[in-house]
Amino acid sequence: MAGRFAPRTARPPLPHQAAPAARGTGTGLSPAARYPAGSSGPADEPPLTRDWTPPGPLDLRLVLSPLRRGPADPTFRMAANNTFWRATRTPEGPGTLRVVARGDRIGAEAWGPGAEWLLAGLPALLGAEDDPDAFTPHHRLLAATRHRRPGLRLLRTGLVMESLIPSILEQKVTTDEAYRAWRLLVRRYGTPAPGPTATLGLHVIPDARTWAMIPSWEWHKVGVDAKRSSTIMRAVRVARRLEEASTMPLPEATARLELIPGIGPWTSAETLQRSNGAPDAVTVGDYHLPGIVGHALADNRHATDEEMLALLTPYEGQRHRATRLILLSGRIPERRGPRMTPGNIAAL
Repeated sequence: MAGRFAPRTARPPLPHQAAPAARGTGTGLSPAARYPAGSSGPADEPPLTRDWTPPGPLDLRLVLSPLRRGPADPTFRMAANNTFWRATRTPEGPGTLRVVARGDRIGAEAWGPGAEWLLAGLPALLGAEDDPDAFTPHHRLLAATRHRRPGLRLLRTGLVMESLIPSILEQKVTTDEAYRAWRLLVRRYGTPAPGPTATLGLHVIPDARTWAMIPSWEWHKVGVDAKRSSTIMRAVRVARRLEEASTMPLPEATARLELIPGIGPWTSAETLQRSNGAPDAVTVGDYHLPGIVGHALADNRHATDEEMLALLTPYEGQRHRATRLILLSGRIPERRGPRMTPGNIAAL
């Protein structure tokens, strides 16, 4: 599979990584030197900290909610006082990020080998590279929703695999099934998140090698069929090449991901919306979205993908933002058919 890609080139740094912005417990040592291989650091280690002032209104819940894979997601927590916790695996290693709104400023703390990387990427994560003014509403519903939700910005994590794997798990199954599989796999094969996270139960996702070593019967036990598990196995074998998509323009990034058999337009869009902050990565092939967009813009709850794309034509370049606003508008068609029945292949 790796041979299908172009020859490897050096990965350019993300724009927000150019200047260090963290302060606190700097030691002068690189993350690799401070943390032995496989270590997340002591739980009582003081965090690195950063304060950041966003360029405009910012609603942390709206911005960060796409990272949450269900209410019990072991990598993400929404706590009291508008506080958000995120555990992830950065290029520098595991890291935990705590973000809280303090008036018109954002305060952040980070722990673990990936702490500096997470704090350097804080503005991009919270939508600093997004341009909401590039969106011009052509429908009253979208104009009203944007007016009511001025704090919506499209996040950018700069990390592909952390969004790609759960998106693959969500293929062709109910949301609850996918969330359960993600939760069980991360808790079993991931590692406890660095920092004071024991009471939160936060975990960092497994690295590519660990994903590749999960035996077939363990996938079966958590309800993941062979098609999805095989797709994940193919992806993690070329994880480094897929991570390069986070710095590519949308067409090239989409093509890179879809070289993997089992990754199609739905999965690549769901991934790049999060990793790249792509405002035009419209989700095609979704079970519900065409009907929601059709109902909101043309009173057609039975719209197809083709009809949805036609309705979104005025928003070319901003189609993902348009669908986010539609979903936030509350204009969702009532359910009239039976819900999709969850499967249980683990019982077979």
